[in-house]
Order: sequence, then structure tokens, then C-alpha cells
Amino acid sequence: MFKWWHKIASAHRSDDSTARGEIIEFLFPKLSKGFFIRMTVVAAATGIIFGFFLMPCVIDGASMRPTYESHGFTFCKKWSYWFSSPQKGDIVIINYGGRSYLLKRIVALAGDTVEFRRGILYVNGEKQSEPYIRYASDWDLPPRTVAPGNCYVVGDNRSQRIHEHIFGQISLKRITGQPLF
Repeated sequence: MFKWWHKIASAHRSDDSTARGEIIEFLFPKLSKGFFIRMTVVAAATGIIFGFFLMPCVIDGASMRPTYESHGFTFCKKWSYWFSSPQKGDIVIINYGGRSYLLKRIVALAGDTVEFRRGILYVNGEKQSEPYIRYASDWDLPPRTVAPGNCYVVGDNRSQRIHEHIFGQISLKRITGQPLF
């Protein structure tokens, strides 16, 4: 079954320990029981790590600028909220539906009242200090109270018009985790 592999591996295998011989042996290893055990362990570890702990994410959009630039890359730490709840100010990755995910900042938790007045965020009637906001905003949004089991998320780039921005109240169950970096 693997005759072609053995031909390639044996044709290039050398008894010397030069860099060229080591590279060839790395690219065309002997198909032995040890090789298949190593490959099985690597495949299982990869499946566990990327299935339960980390999820690769491509950042495609400008809603979190300047904190996260468009066309960036990060991993989602799925374990972030296994033993704790999301907090105000956390940047989270939200399952938007299917294989679509959003990167947003939590600005309010359950029971809080959220509103925007001339681009300024108010939570429970108090003006919020948001040093990460770099672009002017003209958003106006009447007060709304965050329901139990939910949080309120917004992107950091508020220079977009309010109707062009995806934000609002979401269920805590839809939060997948936090960005790794």
C-alpha cells in the first residue's frame, strides 16, 4: 500500500548526518509503528486543542478599530467564561449565527440602562469614560434596560452611522469566548 512512500523515503535516505539528510528524513520519515503513534497523538491533541480550547478567528470588519484592525487574526479563548461571567469592558467573541462571529465590547450587564446622547455612552445615567474610543460619534439612542441573562455589546469604532453598526443586547449564551491577543 505504501510502496511509493518507501521508494521515495529510501531513495533519499542517507547514512550521513548532514543537514540535507536530516531534512530529507524529516520530509520522508520511515513508515513505522512509532510514526503512526506520533501522528495519532498529534492529530488527537490538535483536535482537542482546536475543538475545545481555541478557535481561529479572522477579523473582517472595522467595527473594533483601533483596538483590532480589519483583516487581522486571533484565536478565541473558549475557556474564558467557564468559571466566571463576562464583565463590563470585556472584549468578547459572539456567535452571530452559524459560522459567523462578531468581535464586540461589553458596555452594560443585566439590569443596567444604556443610552447614547450625541455620541456619548451613558450607563445607568452616568457618562462612561471610554479611552479606547478614537473616532467621533453622533449616535443618539434612547434609554433601554438590559434584560436578565443578557449583556449589551458595542464596537469601539463608533464613527460609523448607527444604522450601519451591529450592536445591542445579546444573550450571554451566545458568547463564545475572548480573543487570545
